[in-house]
Amino acid sequence: MNLNFGPFIVLETLLAVSVLVLFIWRKTVSRGEDDNLHLMHGASVVPQQAAVAHTLDVIDKWGKILTLATVVFGLVVGAAYVYDSFVKASNLGS
Repeated sequence: MNLNFGPFIVLETLLAVSVLVLFIWRKTVSRGEDDNLHLMHGASVVPQQAAVAHTLDVIDKWGKILTLATVVFGLVVGAAYVYDSFVKASNLGS
C-alpha cells in the first residue's frame, strides 16, 4: 500500500487553521461583551448584550464541531500513516 499523505496533511492543516480563526474571532467578539446586566440604562444596551451572547453561542458551537472534526481526522490520518509504515516494513522483511 502506497498512500500519498500530502492532501490529508493539507486538509488537517486547514481544519486546524479554521479552529484557530474561530478562537481569535471569539476573543475579538468577547472583548465587546459586558459582564454586567444593565436593565435600567436604556433599551439599547440589552439587545446589544443579547446579540453578543448569541454570536458567542454560534462561534462556540462551530468551534466545538470543528475541533472535534480536527482531532478525529488527525487521529485517522495518524493511524493510516502508522498502518502504511507497518505494511511497508513488513513487505521489506519478506
